[in-house]
Amino acid sequence: MALDDDKKQNLREFFAASPEEADRKFFGRVANPDRRGFLRKTGLATMGAMLGTSIPFHRNMPIGFVPAAMAQENVLIGKDGLTLLNDRPVNAETPPENLDDAITPTNRHFIRNNGIPPEDVDPATWTLTIDGFVDTQLELTIADLRAQFEVVTMALTLECGGNGRGYFDPPAKGNQWTYGAVACSEWTGVRLKNVLEKAGVQSNVIYTAHYGADTHLSGDPDKLPISRGVPISKAMTDNILIAFEMNGAPLHPMNGAPLRLVVPGWPASTAQKWLTRIELRDQVHDGPKMTGKAYRVPNRKVAPGEKVETEDFVIIERMPVKSLVTFPANGADSGMETEVRGHAWSGDRDVSKVEISIDFGTSWQTAELDAPVNSGAWQNWRANVVFPQSGYYEVWARATDSNGDMQPFAIDWNPKGYLNNTMHRVGLRVS
Repeated sequence: MALDDDKKQNLREFFAASPEEADRKFFGRVANPDRRGFLRKTGLATMGAMLGTSIPFHRNMPIGFVPAAMAQENVLIGKDGLTLLNDRPVNAETPPENLDDAITPTNRHFIRNNGIPPEDVDPATWTLTIDGFVDTQLELTIADLRAQFEVVTMALTLECGGNGRGYFDPPAKGNQWTYGAVACSEWTGVRLKNVLEKAGVQSNVIYTAHYGADTHLSGDPDKLPISRGVPISKAMTDNILIAFEMNGAPLHPMNGAPLRLVVPGWPASTAQKWLTRIELRDQVHDGPKMTGKAYRVPNRKVAPGEKVETEDFVIIERMPVKSLVTFPANGADSGMETEVRGHAWSGDRDVSKVEISIDFGTSWQTAELDAPVNSGAWQNWRANVVFPQSGYYEVWARATDSNGDMQPFAIDWNPKGYLNNTMHRVGLRVS
């Protein structure tokens, strides 16, 4: 009989805290010289029940070993349908067909972590410091934020700068995101601009620096996993939030609970999770993943595979124009007529047009395009398509933004695999 969810969760927590003790108590294994041990019949039955099947090579499993299927369930608790790319740190994307909602549900929002999330995330005791070149240093609780500033709710698009990295040739190092490191949820919080104004922004400030409570993968308390920032001109716009709610509920732990920044239109790495401090600086911030080649692209077109010197990289700011087909799913069967729909977005700009093609780009049909519900939100679109005969088709989508920039069929290669905004293509079998 399979274990119930509570028992599964207790076992996973015990393994995370004390893997060898968990092995001994639950599965009856004791380490031998090569750190492997035999599962007793009852222990083998327990692990099999957790996994839902037998384990042919269980004799080869190391002591303290957590089966990958258990690990995936554990780190994606509260999420539905995400694809786990990495579990240390946790990174998971959402298949396009699971992003069909106009507002992304919390359980479908992607996860991009750089370090280990904090364990103590009590909103009642959480504090945020605003310091650096300010007139008055602030120490604010979440209750202070709610009481002292206007609380607003906005639909805001977050996209990882490496979304689409999996399609670069030659490959770029890093998580091989495909299409699903993007989402547009409703966030509730206070405007960063208002908080900075209360602190008093001094005239020499040019950049913000963001700090979170997550810890470095090495365990070294003196190392930060990531600390990025934005120009002060960007920080003082109206749609950057210090958020404490997501879709009308507290933030999901993997999405930054209990407090985070939400910076729409720029790489989501600037939207610090588990936010504890914002420093105002008189120079471009030089925290982890702000220097070298991190979140930077060459300042010129480069050949695929070309080595680019560090000094020739520039910081990524706004994200490029992009669209996504969320229905039908890639590889689906379709009748002779179907609705095609999805989303489009473009950094700090609006999208002015979305077009689709079913004949490999020879002709294009203009889709119906909604206005953004607020600045920083993606725009939803739809079109009705009639196929001339049965067979294999591809639906291609391309967006054009308010500045006239259009999604390309292919983009120039860059060494870090950033800013891939090639047209989304969905294959269909029509009968």
